[in-house]
Amino acid sequence: MSGGRRGEVLLREEAGAHGGEAYSLSRLRSSSLEIREKGTEFLREQLDAAQKELKLKGEECERLSHVRDQLEQELEELTASLFEEAHKMVREANVKRANAEKQLKEAQGKIDVLQAEVSALKTLVLTSTPSSPNRQLHPQLQGAGSKGTPTLLGGHTRNKSAILTLSHPQPDCASASPHNSQEDKELDSVLFAEFLSWKEAPSLDRSSAFISRIYREDIEPCLSFTRSELSQSVQRAVENNSLTIEPVAMTVMPMIKTSAVECGGPKTCALSGMSHPCRHRIKLGDKETYYHISPSSRARITAVCNFFTYIRYIQQGLVRQDAEQMFWELVRLRREMSVAKLGFFLTDDS
Repeated sequence: MSGGRRGEVLLREEAGAHGGEAYSLSRLRSSSLEIREKGTEFLREQLDAAQKELKLKGEECERLSHVRDQLEQELEELTASLFEEAHKMVREANVKRANAEKQLKEAQGKIDVLQAEVSALKTLVLTSTPSSPNRQLHPQLQGAGSKGTPTLLGGHTRNKSAILTLSHPQPDCASASPHNSQEDKELDSVLFAEFLSWKEAPSLDRSSAFISRIYREDIEPCLSFTRSELSQSVQRAVENNSLTIEPVAMTVMPMIKTSAVECGGPKTCALSGMSHPCRHRIKLGDKETYYHISPSSRARITAVCNFFTYIRYIQQGLVRQDAEQMFWELVRLRREMSVAKLGFFLTDDS
């Protein structure tokens, strides 16, 4: 009996031990599940908080990116505006500098002219008086007596370059009366009005009344020679500024590519066909043909070339004179064409 009871006690104790272990395991499992759930919930809360913070940071980044784009656009507009303003200031400065340089050149030209006039007037005042005129400044007074000799008014002297050398002998000074009168001039209002209209847009276009008149009255008659076809070629070369005049040696003459009648020779003018010593020859443009010309033909061509040269100077803005001075210079050049057209010319000696 004692042995059986002891076994039951042992069985019960063993069963109690097994039950306690099962109870402990159950409690451990329930605790781990609870801890897991709480950890999951905590992590979920942390995740939600991180997502909210990330969303806020994304919105902040987007706002900052928008602000950055706006600032960059404003910076570009400001840079473009500054560059445009700088270019504008540079252009205005260049225009002002160009105007100032132009005014300075004009002022210097006027100063030079005034100084030359003052110097000339001083020379006339110091070296010439009504009672004792300066005979070097007034060559027309050479050989005349001091008594009763009329003097020139205004101090003007006759330009030596305007004295024409004639082929017939000059009258003796003792028999000829001295020409002491002063040359005067009067402005042609119609011609001056045409010149002013042309000066607004200077060109060689014959549609202008001023240029058309000069062609009709001076250029075409001055360049009208016996050889009409060659005369037209010469006029075109003068208009195109492609005509060359050069002296020729009278001892050795170059070979002429075309006939002697067409190109002239040492003693035949190619333009007029008249027999005359030809000391110059012309070349038209790039052609290699030379035409011998007489002194009279050379004078006529040179007079027209001088006129065209002055017209081109006016076109290029190189003439620093007022309108009336330009007009009188053109009148003087027209007179040279008229004189040359009539057969007068200067010799090499004069």
